[in-house]
Amino acid sequence: MTKDRSYKIKEASWIGIIGNGILAIAKIVIGIISGSLAVIGDGIDSTTDILTYIITLITARIISKPPDSKYPYGYKKAETSATKILAFIIFFAGAQLLISTTKQLISGEIREMPSMIAIYVTLFSIAGKVILAMWQFRMGKKTDSKMLIANARNMRNDIIISGSVLIGLTFTFILKMPVFDSIIALLVSLWIIKEAFGIYRESNLEMMDGVKDTNIYFKIIKSVDEVEGAHNPHRIRVRNIANLLLITLDIEVDQNIKVREAHDIAKQVENMLKNNIDNIFDILIHVEPLGNIEKDESFGISKDNIIEDSHSNPKSKK
Repeated sequence: MTKDRSYKIKEASWIGIIGNGILAIAKIVIGIISGSLAVIGDGIDSTTDILTYIITLITARIISKPPDSKYPYGYKKAETSATKILAFIIFFAGAQLLISTTKQLISGEIREMPSMIAIYVTLFSIAGKVILAMWQFRMGKKTDSKMLIANARNMRNDIIISGSVLIGLTFTFILKMPVFDSIIALLVSLWIIKEAFGIYRESNLEMMDGVKDTNIYFKIIKSVDEVEGAHNPHRIRVRNIANLLLITLDIEVDQNIKVREAHDIAKQVENMLKNNIDNIFDILIHVEPLGNIEKDESFGISKDNIIEDSHSNPKSKK
């Protein structure tokens, strides 16, 4: 299954590299020929997409490696590190475009009108990005790959960028004001920088062992409550390892039962969690005697504080 997922991620990456390569070359060349800074900026954005897919391709090779003594949890979190790198690449590409466009606007240099071919290549770009985005979303859902879904979202944003470039070029020709093309290029650069910050912020969640959907804790508590003999689920901790979940929790059982019976109850809890929650990497359950109190327990979620959280933030429970 892991090898199949890795193969599909590699396949999607190669399609992304080839598709964005064609679009990037077309837009940059036509942008230079037509004299449109906005089209050149759109081409630079497509170039960053090539780099992101190269990183995705390399990462797919890394995450397929089996666990070893150095990385006993495996190499799947390389996806998170790769996402950080993608965010920086996208940010610097946007910043470079912002600087060059701002300099051009401040200098007040008189520019010639872009040629009509800029509109044609932008239409070609929008059509190509729609096809690529749909493909990447499909592959991302199929493999449950956050990297591919992020890349698909990035291309969806590229469609918006290319659309804004098209609108800018249209107004440039209607109003006969080449400066409008530069303004659109400036807005495109700000959009690219905004997306970079968004990707960086999302990757922090997994890097800091957080979970996006806190409803997972309600599912865990409900699963434990369904097992006879299991009580008071607490010190619950969930973290992502790529597309999988690592769940750790404590449960309490009758202190008078045998170790074997306690083990069987813990096993039932584990099976119940696997039945109710998808994409589980591993489950670690610590068994305690009923009524046991550990004063130094300061980490994790319990039934009490998750209920308090749902009262203070009703949107957290649906």
